Amino acid sequence: MHGALDDTICAIATPPGEGGIGVIRVSGIHALDVAAQVILPRSGKLLHELVSHKMTVADVCAPALTAGTVRGVQLPARFVIDEALVVVMKGPHSYTGEDVVEVQCHGGPVVLDQLCRGLLAAGARLAEPGEFTRRAFLNGRLDLAQAEAVLDTIRAKTTRSLTIAQSQRRGELSRQVELIRSDLVTALAHIEAALDFGDEDITFVGKAELCGLLEAAGFKLQRLVESGNEGRILREGAVVAILGRPNVGKSSLLNALLHSDRAIVTPIPGTTRDVLEELVSIEGIPVRLVDTAGIRQTDDPVEAEGIRRSRLAWQDADLVLILLDGSEALSDDDLSLLSSCEAAQVILVLNKCDLPRQLSRAQLEALCPGHGGMIDISATMRLGLDELRGTIRTRLMTGGLESREGVLVTNLRHIDACSRALLGVTQAQQSVADDRAGELIAVDLRIAADALGEITGVITTDDILERIFSEFCIGK
Repeated sequence: MHGALDDTICAIATPPGEGGIGVIRVSGIHALDVAAQVILPRSGKLLHELVSHKMTVADVCAPALTAGTVRGVQLPARFVIDEALVVVMKGPHSYTGEDVVEVQCHGGPVVLDQLCRGLLAAGARLAEPGEFTRRAFLNGRLDLAQAEAVLDTIRAKTTRSLTIAQSQRRGELSRQVELIRSDLVTALAHIEAALDFGDEDITFVGKAELCGLLEAAGFKLQRLVESGNEGRILREGAVVAILGRPNVGKSSLLNALLHSDRAIVTPIPGTTRDVLEELVSIEGIPVRLVDTAGIRQTDDPVEAEGIRRSRLAWQDADLVLILLDGSEALSDDDLSLLSSCEAAQVILVLNKCDLPRQLSRAQLEALCPGHGGMIDISATMRLGLDELRGTIRTRLMTGGLESREGVLVTNLRHIDACSRALLGVTQAQQSVADDRAGELIAVDLRIAADALGEITGVITTDDILERIFSEFCIGK
C-alpha cells in the first residue's frame, strides 16, 4: 500500500554501487522544509529562497544531536558530508507536480546513505517503487499510458524501442485513444438523449451517421489491435531459437550474430549441452537469441537433458532458425527435425556456403514447403549474415505495421483494452444494423468507451495502479 499523498518522500535515484554522481530526490508538500535541514546553499540563502529550476552549489550535511532553529523550524546541528549541486523545482512545475528537491552529490554509497538517513531523520520517508511517477499521474502531470512509457523508456533495448517509448511518453497513443473514445462518448450521449426524450419530435443522431461513426472507430481500433504483436516484440523483444543437429554451426552462428565469442565452438559434436541466451539488436528489433543443444538420438543423459531443453525453447520461440550443413547430405536427424517443424515459424539456414554444396534446395523445398525463406551463410566466414538479419526482421514484423504512420500499441494491457473496445464497437454496429433497442447499443458503446478509458487512466482501479507502478525502480 502506498502512503498518504501529503507524505514527503525521498529516494536514491541512481543505481547501487560507486559512481561519479549520485542523485537523491525529495518530493512532497513539505519537501523544502525537510531538505533544508540537511542542505545548506553556499550562497547563504535558505533553500526556500532559491530560484526554481536553477542549480546551486550546497553543502550536504548529516544531522548530529544538538539543535537550532531556522524559519521557526527546529533543526539538528549538522556536519558536512559532501559538496553537491542542488536544484529546487517548485510545484506544480515539477515531475511529480509537487515541490521537488534534487541533489547531485558524489556517487559513493556511504555519502548517499548518510544523506538519505538525514532526510529520513528530518521527516521524510523512503519512496516505494514507482511512487514519484505515481504521484505525477495522480497530480495530472502524466496520464497512465504516459506513465507506463516512462518505464518503457528505462527498459528500452534498442533505438527503435526507445523511439516508440518516447512517442508514447509524449502522449501520441493517448491522443489517438482519446479521439476514438471522444467519438464513442458523443455517440453514446446522442443515443441516451434519444432514449430520455423519446417522446419528443427530435432526432439526435441518424442511423447512417451513427453507422459511419462506428465504422471509423472500428477501423482505428482494428489498426491498433493489429499493431499489438509487432509492438509487443519491439517493447519486450522476440525469441529466436537456433536449432539443428550437432556440429552444424549453431554456436558459430550465435557468435557471428553477437560479434563475440559467447558460445564455445569445437569440432566435437555435442559441445553445447545447455541452452544459451543472449540479447542482440537485429535491425532495431530486440531479439533474444537462443543457442540450443544439437538435436539427435543419444543415450547420454546429460546430452538428452540438453535436447529436452532445446525442444522447450523451440516451443516458446517466436521464430526458429533451422541450421543445416550445406556441405553434407541430409542426415536422419536433419529429416526428423524438418518433419516436426511448422513451416510458417521456420527460416531454413544453410551453413558452410564457403564449402562445396552437397544439399539440394529442391530437396528442401519438397521436405518443408511454405517455409519463410532459405538463406545461404557461412557463420565462420561471416557471409550471408546481412540477408539473414533482414529475413529475421521481415518475418517478425509480418504485418509491416511498424513502418506505417501512426502509433503502435506495445503494452499487453493496452492491447487487451483495445480488443475489448473493438468488440464493443463491433457489437454496437451489429445492433444498429439489426435495428435493436437503443439501450443495447448504449451498453456496447459504454463498454467500448470504458475499455479505452482504462488505457489513459480516465477509468482505473487501485489494483491496476498497484500492478503498474510496482514494476518501477525505487526513485522513479
